[in-house]
Amino acid sequence: MTETTKTPATPPADAATSPAPQGLIPLPTAAARALTLVGGIATAASAFLAWTWTADFPGDLTVYGYPGGLQWLTFVGGALVALFALAGYGIRGLDWLAPAGPTGPTVLTALGALGVTWYTVIAIAVKLGGLVNLEPGGYVAALASLATVIGAFGLPAGADETRRAKETFTAYLNTHGRSRLRLAIGGVKFLNAYIGKPEHIRPAQPTAPWIQRLAITAVTLAGLGIFTYGIDTEYGELFIGYLIVVVFAMWALHSAGLLDRFSRLVAANRSFTLAMGFVAAILFPFTQTDDHYANIGVNILIFGTVALGLNIVVGLAGLLDLGYVAFLGVGAYTAALVSGSEFSKFSGVQFPFWAAALTGAAASLVFGVLIGAPTLRLRGDYLAIVTLGFGEIFRIAVNNMDGVSGPDITNGPNGIPSIPDLNFFGFNFGEAHDLGGFSLGRFANYYLLMVLIMAIVVLVYTRAADSRIGRSWIAIREDETAATAMGINGFRVKLIAFALGATLAGLAGTVSAHVTYSVVPNPYQFAGAAPPNSAFLLAAVVLGGMGTVAGPLLGAALLYLLPEKLVFLQDKSLLAFGIALILLMRFRPEGIIANRRRQLEFHETGQLDVPEQTTLTDEPAVTKAGA
Repeated sequence: MTETTKTPATPPADAATSPAPQGLIPLPTAAARALTLVGGIATAASAFLAWTWTADFPGDLTVYGYPGGLQWLTFVGGALVALFALAGYGIRGLDWLAPAGPTGPTVLTALGALGVTWYTVIAIAVKLGGLVNLEPGGYVAALASLATVIGAFGLPAGADETRRAKETFTAYLNTHGRSRLRLAIGGVKFLNAYIGKPEHIRPAQPTAPWIQRLAITAVTLAGLGIFTYGIDTEYGELFIGYLIVVVFAMWALHSAGLLDRFSRLVAANRSFTLAMGFVAAILFPFTQTDDHYANIGVNILIFGTVALGLNIVVGLAGLLDLGYVAFLGVGAYTAALVSGSEFSKFSGVQFPFWAAALTGAAASLVFGVLIGAPTLRLRGDYLAIVTLGFGEIFRIAVNNMDGVSGPDITNGPNGIPSIPDLNFFGFNFGEAHDLGGFSLGRFANYYLLMVLIMAIVVLVYTRAADSRIGRSWIAIREDETAATAMGINGFRVKLIAFALGATLAGLAGTVSAHVTYSVVPNPYQFAGAAPPNSAFLLAAVVLGGMGTVAGPLLGAALLYLLPEKLVFLQDKSLLAFGIALILLMRFRPEGIIANRRRQLEFHETGQLDVPEQTTLTDEPAVTKAGA
């Protein structure tokens, strides 16, 4: 009998024997950190140098010691890089900047600084006719931002993330080819895989309620300042640079885990956050010296209100409505007919605004019921086709009600002009008013009125969404057959959603008629070069995030500002919207501001990087343990 010898088991891999994490660029960690920090500081400092010798480039980048135009954005980008680089050194007081680790946000802010700097340098060369028009400050900024990116990619990253990013990029190009668009998409996929998700976020230390509210107030005021700066941009180059910095900065804050922390803070102080949001909205016209920007603000609020109404139909109930802009037109035409215009069929009738607003909302409600009652038994594409037909029927009908092709009601293609300004208790919305040393023009007056209406609409939306009928809408959206089998009257529930959404659109239409002085049929179509149109509204809901409150407002703001600021996009707005939606479906199908339930549909549970929520308005649910 022979004795068997046992082979000793191989000891498990020790953490000490595992390869140390290294960056994409093989640099010593100390050198990479130093290069990133020095590069960020140099990038910010280069904004105080002259970048060109002539003031022909907008923003006047010829002055030493005082940044102008795009130089301010380069300064912000460099300062953000320096802050995250200092956080990587473990400096006390800066550790809160990156609870999920400083490498990802440092890389992203470095790319943002590089993007805005090199965009400015290239724009100077193209506009002025060559790199010879650059002063030394432009070269310093370009080289410093490039050094920052090199240092950032040399920072230690997880070996799995680095390997996965390379494999993702290579596999994508091998599958789809190497065109410029494919290279760009592959680069985004590579960066997303390399940065990874903020999975290990250090828990925040418990803070007093007043500190939490102070933090929310600070973030709200910062958001107001950033939004105001974006609206106040005077030329397209500055707005493009603004977008570059904002996109990479928000991506960096997400990668750092700060957005996750702030979302938890908001969930714990929801009412206060909502109140601060409306306070910031009220303060906006007081930050403006040109009433034109207040006009942009009031139009954003009008279209955001209509998009929020559409969100009830599309985001909550899951009904694809392609003719929703017609309800905005019904409210606008109704208000125009009863507000005292001399070109109105009822020129002798002039309702006070509250009566005109109720009349416009009621008219839209009636049309919503009349259209919804015979069509809402349809589903899917069939319902979409019918609603598209209703939108076109409305536009053609008001275009023909001129007394020749049809009854004389809407004055045909000429519309109803000369709608008088509103007058509340002696307050004329058409006149400028001084308030506390600030001058509020006509559009600022209407903007404040729309803030009040927006508050009402948000209250109606949130109450309806978190009610029993709101949960029925969700059930219908997820599976109408199963919901019907559980006892939900699908037709009645969908009709309520259709009617409520139409009412909110009609209410916004009454203000729109007074803001624009006139109502004509052309804007109320499915697609057009400028809002409002149904394609614009639907894109705003999908882009911002279906089923949320802030999503449609953000989507409406983006889709209104982009053609307004980027003149070359005005004739190609539908193409730009289509590309944006394709990219969104590929990289963030739940929208910019995600509804928690919809995230579960598009991602595995373990991949979610947001706190678990169970209510439609993202309010934290009360658990049994805490009840």
